[in-house]
Amino acid sequence: MARRRGWGGHPPVDDAEATRRIVAAAVELIGRTGAEISIADVAESLGVIRQTVYRYFPSAHALMQAAAIASVDGFLDRLTRRVSGLTDPAEAMTEAVIFTLTEVRRTPHLGILLSSSYSNVRPEGLTSQEAQAFGMTMIRRFDVDWESHGYDDASLGELVEYVLRTMQSFFLAPGDPPRGDDDLRRYLRRWMGSAIRAQGDTAATGS
Repeated sequence: MARRRGWGGHPPVDDAEATRRIVAAAVELIGRTGAEISIADVAESLGVIRQTVYRYFPSAHALMQAAAIASVDGFLDRLTRRVSGLTDPAEAMTEAVIFTLTEVRRTPHLGILLSSSYSNVRPEGLTSQEAQAFGMTMIRRFDVDWESHGYDDASLGELVEYVLRTMQSFFLAPGDPPRGDDDLRRYLRRWMGSAIRAQGDTAATGS
């Protein structure tokens, strides 16, 4: 049971509620500031001492992970709306990459799903099992008939890895100056799109 202090005058009734409120406070802070947060930031927003937050989350990284997980459904819903009606795999993936790059840069708690760190992008994190599982969840929401374009489960997994590596390059070296959405869209359609469509030819020839 959380100590009956702070919490805006309404202490949580149990540890489960305390955890939910801490995570909600973290998500709200990140969404409002678009910046990294600390345990102290969350404690202050809840009117509790840092030790209270540490009881439930041993580090800021652990709290950011929880905030990321709590934000997944909302992100996926927004992404689904963005790519709704796009049945061409290259077009859908192009829009998904642009949307994801924008969202991750704006909301660090989503970035942790792809980078394993909200303070910097760790290259190995972008192709971790967690990131690839998240990527698979993303593309399963597309209005794309993947099978008709030559994709089975194995090739879909490779596609997710390829797209994650593509996004990794833009995280680490966005360009000088960085491309705007229209230029990036043309670039991705030409190069990434060609690679995505090539799977259909490969499947058709059996090579």
